[in-house]
This record gives sequence, C-alpha cells and structure tokens, in this order.
Amino acid sequence: MTRLNSVIGALESGGHAFAAFAPPEPAAALDFATSDYDGLVFESEHKPWDATTLRDTLQYLLNRRRIFEAETLAPSPTPLVRVPVNGAEFGQWHAKQALDLGAYGIVWPHISTVEQARNAVAACRYPRLPEAERFDPPGLRGDAPAAAARYWGISNTEYYAKADVWPLDPDGEILAVIQIEDQLGIENLPDILEQVPGIGLILIGEGDLSQELGIPRQLDHPLLNAARQRIVRICDDHGVVVGHPHVTAANVEQVLDQGYRFLMSAPVRSYPGLELGRKLTGRS
Repeated sequence: MTRLNSVIGALESGGHAFAAFAPPEPAAALDFATSDYDGLVFESEHKPWDATTLRDTLQYLLNRRRIFEAETLAPSPTPLVRVPVNGAEFGQWHAKQALDLGAYGIVWPHISTVEQARNAVAACRYPRLPEAERFDPPGLRGDAPAAAARYWGISNTEYYAKADVWPLDPDGEILAVIQIEDQLGIENLPDILEQVPGIGLILIGEGDLSQELGIPRQLDHPLLNAARQRIVRICDDHGVVVGHPHVTAANVEQVLDQGYRFLMSAPVRSYPGLELGRKLTGRS
C-alpha cells in the first residue's frame, strides 16, 4: 500500500510539501478538493471548534474521481487539523476527536517546552506496554478507530498498524506538527528535538512571534528574520523539517533557499470581471 499521507510521502522522499490553511467548513473543503496541495490544515485555533462540522468537512474534501484515477486510497489533499489549545493547556481531547474523525495529523499551536511537546506527540499515539518498541512518548489517545478507519478506507486492524506518528514509526501515517511561536520555544527547541521523538515537523508561528518581539505582523523585520533563521538552523542541526506559514509568489524562492520544506501558501482569489467592469463604468 502506498502512502496515505501525501505530506509524509513528499517529506520522506526528501522533497517539499505544499499546504494551506482553510476554515473547517464544507464550502472550503470543496474549494480545495481539486487543488494540487499535498496537505490542507483545517484551522480550528482561530475558528470555532465544531466536531460535527469538521466531520462533514472531511467528507467534502474527498473527491472520488481523483481517488479512482490515482489508484490509491490517499485523499488529495491530506487533511490535518490545527487544534485550539495552546501547549501550556496540555490539551488532548481536541486531537483525539480530530484523529477519530479521520484527520492525518495535528498541528499544535504555542509549544514552548519539552513537556508540552511530549504531551502533543503522546496525544497522537495509542498506548502500548513500556517494553514495546518505540514506547516513548507513551501514547495517550483513546481507542475508537472505526470512523477514522472508514475514512482512510482500511480495516480497524490496518488502521492500528498505521495510526502512529512519523518518523518515529517509519510506517506511521500521522503527522505531529508543533508550532514555535515565542522566544521560550526557540530557547527550548534544541531540548525539544533531542528529547521528544515523533515530531514530524516544526512550523514557525511568525504572527505570534512578531507580537512578542514588538513588531506585530512586520514579517520582513530584521528581528523576525533573525528568529526564523535561528529556528531553521536548530531544525537543520537535528534533521527535522521546518515549515514556513506565509509563502507567496514574492518570497517563495527565498523560502526555498533558506531550507524550508513544508510550505504553506494561501490561494489568491481575484475578480477580473468585477475590476474591469468597475474601471469601465468609472467606479474604480
């Protein structure tokens, strides 16, 4: 069976993965269902958390013709969910519900310490005995695989074999993403990456980081550039993929040159008929 998680497939081959944020709503899922993104992160940190709507949204993301023509069970794009809770809240239940609905990964905002990172990865794993291979971090996820296995298109037994975090489990199909969004997180990042196996990638939260630095949303400010570069260096030193959340046509070459391999690029909506019409009628 080929990779079910297209983001993991791209990263483990040494390539780049492309993704975007989207509201956890069926209409947004339909907009992205025929796109060429590897992954789609449904944004529940700054959007309302509604598990029922998220369940429907995941279904609307599936495109049967694309799956049929690709001859794979892998959804395109692969759905991930950013949960509402900050690392200091040590949340678990949002991740449990998102994974039980079929999400292929969890994005954890505001991870600043080793303990918070360990909790984030553990919440994405099922428990196992201490003597079991790859025991650490010990799993905390509750057991209710039926809906997720159905969404993935596999049996419960097959789901158990694949529902672990990559790259800790080379066959795992779940991606645990932690966001570094403050200076404490940067200071602790070397220890996090050394002490917490199972982190799939680091995503820089440059919006919140810029707030703490006193330069809100000044994404090209030297202070923010220096902080980003420090995160990239730490991740490079530990062989961990690092992601950039705001990739545009203007900065994509620079982002690639700087070593980012998970690129989040928002779609741009245009209104050419409206714009030309307003210009021709003197309303522009």
